[in-house]
Amino acid sequence: MDILIIDDERSIRNTLKDILENEGYSVDVAEDGIHGLEKLKGESFDLVFCDVKMPKMDGVEVLSNIKKENPDQTVVMISGHGTIDTAVESLKLGAFDFIEKPLDLNRLLVCVRNGMERKNLVQETKTLKKKISKDVVMVGHSPAMEHLRSVIERVAASNAKVLITGENGTGKEVVAKMLYRSSARANCPFVEVNCAAIPSELIESELFGHEKGSFTSAVKQRIGKFEQANGGTLFLDEIGDMSLSAQTKVLRALQENEITRVGSDKSLKVDVRVFAATNKNLMEEIQKGNFREDLYHRLGVILIHVPPLRERLEDIPELIDYFLGIICDEQGIPTKTFSDEAKEEMKKFRWGGNIRELRNAVERMVILCGNEITADDVRQYASPSYL
Repeated sequence: MDILIIDDERSIRNTLKDILENEGYSVDVAEDGIHGLEKLKGESFDLVFCDVKMPKMDGVEVLSNIKKENPDQTVVMISGHGTIDTAVESLKLGAFDFIEKPLDLNRLLVCVRNGMERKNLVQETKTLKKKISKDVVMVGHSPAMEHLRSVIERVAASNAKVLITGENGTGKEVVAKMLYRSSARANCPFVEVNCAAIPSELIESELFGHEKGSFTSAVKQRIGKFEQANGGTLFLDEIGDMSLSAQTKVLRALQENEITRVGSDKSLKVDVRVFAATNKNLMEEIQKGNFREDLYHRLGVILIHVPPLRERLEDIPELIDYFLGIICDEQGIPTKTFSDEAKEEMKKFRWGGNIRELRNAVERMVILCGNEITADDVRQYASPSYL
C-alpha cells in the first residue's frame, strides 16, 4: 500500500512516515499542498494524509483539487486545535476521515486499515458496475416480463426497500441489479450477501463486522457488509435462510439505521437501501417460526415477484438466441442456430429449473450437436426436469 503524507510540520511528517513504514507501508511525503498535488499527478497512492492548516494552500483547497482530478482518491485530513470545524467540513467535500493532533497510534492504524478497505470496495464496485452493464439483461417481451420491467422502472427511483420473490433460477439477482443500476445510488457501492452460503455463527460478523478479539478467530477489526454498503445498496440474497438471531439485528438496523459490530457496544449510523430476495414462501416460514413477521413487513415495502419460465413460454425463442450468442462466444466457436421446430419443441417443457436450466440445456446442445440444432436434438439432449 502506497501512502502520501502532506504536512508542513516536519516532525509530523517524519513521525507518520516512521510509524507507517514500521507497519510495512510504502510512504512518501510533501511539505505543502502544492508539492503534494505535484506528486499525485506523477504517482498513484492508495491513501493520502493531508493537514488542514498549511501555508501557500490550505488542506481544504488541496482536498478540492484532489477530488477534481480523482474523485475516488481516499483522503484523510489531519486536524490540529481550532481546525476541527474545518476538518468536519472537509468530510462533506469528500474526505474519508480525519484524525486529530496529537496523533494517536491506534486511531491512526485503524484509519489506515479502514481506508484500505474503502479503496478495495471502490475498486470492487467499479468492477461490479462493468459486470452489471455487460451481464444484466432482462430478456423477453411477454406480458409478464413487460409488467416486471414497468414495476422496476417505477420502484428504482425511490428509496424504498424491496423484497424479491421467485423460484430458483428465475433471475431475482438480475432484478436486484437492474433496480440498483436505475437508482439514484447507482454511483455508490452495491454489496451482495448470500445468506444461505454463510454459516449461521458467522453471518452476524459478515453483516455487521466485528472488533479485534471479539471471538477466537477475530485477529483484527472487520468492517461488515452494512458499513461497506453505506450510502449505497445492500442485496441480501436468500434472506429466508438467515438465522433468527441475525434477523433480529437486521431488523434493528433497518428500524434505526444503525448497526453494532460484534464485540462492541458502540452504535454506528448507516445509510443503506436494502434489497432482499428469497425462493421461500416467507408467510409459511413465519407460521413455522423460522422468520420474523416484523422483519418481513419491514423488508416488503415493495414486493416484486419474478415469474417462473413456465408462465412465459413465449420468451423461450428469444432466450435461446440470447444464450446461443453468449455460449458460442465463451466456447470460442462460430454461432450455432436452433431450427424453428427445435424452438417450438423447447416450449413444450415445464422447465422446473427456470432460466438457469434453460441456459444449461442450450449449452449442452451447443457442445454436443451440429451447427443447426434440431427438434430431435432437443428431445435427446435437453433433459428438462418436467415434461
